[in-house]
Amino acid sequence: MKIIGTGRAHPAKVVTNAMLEEFLDTSNKWIVERTGISERKLITNERLEELAVKASLLAIEDAGLKPKDIDYIICSNVVNEYITPSLSCIVQGAIGAKCACVDVNVACAGFVYALDMADDRIKCGKAKNILVLAAEEPTRMVDWSDRATCVLFGDGAGAVVVTEGEGYMGSRLSAVSMTDSLHYMRCLEPTPYITKEELSAPMYMNGRQVFKTAVMLSSRDIKALLADEGLAPEDIKYYILHQANMRIIEAVANHMELDMSYFPHNVEYCGNTSSASVALLLDELHRAGKLQRGDKLILSAFGAGFTTGTCLIEWTK
Repeated sequence: MKIIGTGRAHPAKVVTNAMLEEFLDTSNKWIVERTGISERKLITNERLEELAVKASLLAIEDAGLKPKDIDYIICSNVVNEYITPSLSCIVQGAIGAKCACVDVNVACAGFVYALDMADDRIKCGKAKNILVLAAEEPTRMVDWSDRATCVLFGDGAGAVVVTEGEGYMGSRLSAVSMTDSLHYMRCLEPTPYITKEELSAPMYMNGRQVFKTAVMLSSRDIKALLADEGLAPEDIKYYILHQANMRIIEAVANHMELDMSYFPHNVEYCGNTSSASVALLLDELHRAGKLQRGDKLILSAFGAGFTTGTCLIEWTK
C-alpha cells in the first residue's frame, strides 16, 4: 500500500500548564522538566466522533477521493462515549461512505497496527482505498486531581487514506502482557447474579516501568526493522514516534545514536493523544511541506498491553 492523503483535527480548548497550576499541586517547571509538555488540547463541547469525521474528510480530500470511494475503514480507539456501535461505524455514516468498517484497540500502538491491517487487506485484494483513522480522548480516563497522569494527555483525531502501491516496506508488531503497569477499568452494568468484586477507577500508570519498557521495546523494534531492510539509522528521514513524553523520545534517539533532528515532535503543545499521536504528527509534517517523495519514515508507537508497533514507509505522495 501507499499513503495518498492525511488529515487531523484538534479540540478548540488549549490548556496550558499555568491553567493546571490553578487546581493542581504542580508547576510549569515541574511538568516541562518531566514531560516536555507546555500545553495540550482538550475536548470540551465537542464530541470525539466530530473530530474523527473532520480528520477523515480532510484525509479523503487530500487523497483526491470522495467518501464513496472508500471501501474499508479501520479506526483505532481506546475509549469513547459509545460502547457500541463502533466509532468506525459512526464515522462511516457521518461521512457518507458505504463500506465495511472495524475498530481496533491496541492502546497507543493502534494506528500502526491499523496500517498493518490495511496493508494486509490490500495485499489480499479485499480493498483498494482504505481510511485508517485514530481518534482518542484519553483526558476522559484520568484522575484530574492526580498530577502524575492528568498533565500528560490531550485529545485529537488523525487519519490517512491508503491505496494500492509500494509505500509500505515492512513492520514489526509485538505484545507483552503487563496489565499491572498500565490499565484503565470500568464497571459494567450490574446484574442480579454478580457476586465478584468489581473495580472502576481512573487510569493507573507506573510511570517508571512504562518509561523503561517503552524505550527498550521501541528501540529494539526500530533496530530490528532497519536490519531486516538493510538500512542504516541515517537512511531514515524522520522517526515519527508516539508522542507520549519528550524524555522517552530523547531516550530512543540516544539509543539510536541520532540527534533530535531525526525525531520531529509535537508533544509540547498536543500532549499524549494516545494512538492518534503518530497520525497527527504525520499530517502536521505533510501539510508543513516537510515530507518529500522518496523519504523513508519510521512510525513507531507503544501502549498499554504492553503493545508495540513499528513500520517503515516510503513517502510516495
